Amino acid sequence: MKAPEKKPICKLVGKDGNAFSIMGNVQASLKKAGADREYIDQYLQEAMSSDYDNLLAVSMNYVNVR
Repeated sequence: MKAPEKKPICKLVGKDGNAFSIMGNVQASLKKAGADREYIDQYLQEAMSSDYDNLLAVSMNYVNVR
């Protein structure tokens, strides 16, 4: 599993707040920063493991939200 060297920035403020949109934006930021598929899949598994609040908390663990 290859994580990005540093936490990427992901612009979510002012974007669609739909859960799938958030996950798509975070995935794109992780991929652009050099994360491999396994790392992104780990993010998705954690993000989808509970409710919307969990999705936001997990996303903020993986990326710097702006």
